[in-house]
Amino acid sequence: MITLLLIGFVGGLITGISPCILPVLPVIFLSGGVQGVQADRRRPYLVVLGLTLSFAAFTLVGTLLLSALPLPQDIIRWAGLTVLVLLGAGMLFPQVEALLERPFARIPQRRVAADRGAFVLGLALGAVYVPCAGPVLAAITVAGATGRIGADTLVLTMAFAVGTALPLLAFALAGRGIAERLRWFRSRQRGIRIGAGVVVIALAVALTFHVTDAVQRAIPDYTSALNRAVDSPHSVAKALAGQQGTGSGTGTGSDDGAGAGAGTAPSFALSDCVQGASTGEGPAGLQDCGPAPALSGIQQWLNTPGDAPVSLSSLKGKVVLIDFWAYSCINCQRAITHVNAWYSAYRADGLEVIGVHTPEYAFEHVPGNVAAGAKRLGIGYPVALDNNYKTWNSFGNQSWPADYLIDSTGTVRHVGIGEGNYAGTELLIRQLLSAADPGVVLPHATDVADTTPTSATQTPETYLGAARADNYAGRTPLTLGTKAFAYTASVPGDAFTLAGSWTVSDESLTAKADAGITLSFEADEVYLDVGGTGTITATVDGKTTTRRVSGAPNIYTLVDRKAGAQGSAQAQGQGQDTLRVTLSPGLSAYSFTFG
Repeated sequence: MITLLLIGFVGGLITGISPCILPVLPVIFLSGGVQGVQADRRRPYLVVLGLTLSFAAFTLVGTLLLSALPLPQDIIRWAGLTVLVLLGAGMLFPQVEALLERPFARIPQRRVAADRGAFVLGLALGAVYVPCAGPVLAAITVAGATGRIGADTLVLTMAFAVGTALPLLAFALAGRGIAERLRWFRSRQRGIRIGAGVVVIALAVALTFHVTDAVQRAIPDYTSALNRAVDSPHSVAKALAGQQGTGSGTGTGSDDGAGAGAGTAPSFALSDCVQGASTGEGPAGLQDCGPAPALSGIQQWLNTPGDAPVSLSSLKGKVVLIDFWAYSCINCQRAITHVNAWYSAYRADGLEVIGVHTPEYAFEHVPGNVAAGAKRLGIGYPVALDNNYKTWNSFGNQSWPADYLIDSTGTVRHVGIGEGNYAGTELLIRQLLSAADPGVVLPHATDVADTTPTSATQTPETYLGAARADNYAGRTPLTLGTKAFAYTASVPGDAFTLAGSWTVSDESLTAKADAGITLSFEADEVYLDVGGTGTITATVDGKTTTRRVSGAPNIYTLVDRKAGAQGSAQAQGQGQDTLRVTLSPGLSAYSFTFG
């Protein structure tokens, strides 16, 4: 919990000095600081308190509440903008202020005084204030959107809010200090109040028409390096994982993933095996990781007779491989070629495979999408749809892909995280099959090429939605809503920028007019997880290719140098290369993955 407090507080301080707060500083200076000279000396504190409280609340539970109600996703922002205009008009015109106070006139001896108005102003600013989405804010947003709001998330949120509030409060108090020392401010309170009203209304108009984006584009994000330091190596996710019992894995070649939902906690022995596999410190051979947890909370089954459920207890006497996967995960797709081969080779000799599909994206919750993905990958073994992460949590799983090898007595004997080491896993399968049936004559080992990326400098998976776009390097903030972007003059290594009009959600970017992405990468292969109907045009190494996209989100190959005659940029010593992608309107892009 101390770690969460420190991470949240430092992350908030960084956000409080980021360029994204510049548009609200004039309002805080005039309405919170300067007006606090003769009105109410508590005013700076009340403005900043209202801002941080509303911002924290809307960030943590706003998405969750809106998803449960038949309301537009941006209603909170529009409500905040409306309140700003009304408060600004009240500062300009006493008649409007009196009208706003009228609903409170019936309350005995209580009128809307300056202190209460300051707090309401802060609440409205918090509803429209969208700072740079660093790792701490991203973790809070994802936790709120998925309903994983526990004591740890609340601590992280409040620490972040306090950290953000301190620089803003310092600025407001500086404004009050200047006004107290200069007679000009003290003698022109009415003029300052009018000026503050103009600034408040101007901010509302600027936010409505995204004029503030120009300010943020013109000023580089000088806090990006600090944000990377706070989250190195993935400290925010690890801190939350340590509190919640779920988290993101960093197994070789694996997708990072965070579990959501309740599940039975894994045994100590299984947790120890998972941790050893995640860090690479586990033994190479068979282990005793304790009894296998039940397959719980499964929404639906595929590839079973009549789609009937399967229980591990019914498979006693067989060797069982539990494979956690997600159908649009490129790492999983590479691994499944080996799992398919094992199932085909050893099924007759007592091997059973169960693919536990735990979704990473919202579209992966749809059974029809999963069934289509399984068909494309040639999966014939049973698939369990673990949409609520209950089986994921029961196993204490941390990554996609991940394998749990269970012997004929129901004991977990090996945990494999990420891609690679397929020959080693197959050897363990053969050992367990021979132990279950000493007289079995096994076929020759399978011969499937291992395509696991081995470059230590390969670009990591790059998420495009606002919640996890850690590698975004554009000047326009990647925040929720529809807005225009412009390419930067250069793109840092392993980062991307945007151009044209996009609609940004937590998980994806949906192309509007002239939508494009420029990506700096180091890899032999580049894939884009994208859905909808339209075309993708990719340009790299002076060559342009166009791909047709249709249907539910899936992975499309944009670069494949392994298949080309000239080889990869890394093999030729070129290092980072640049890919430019344009998407036709309506396509939704989720992430880049690499091979």
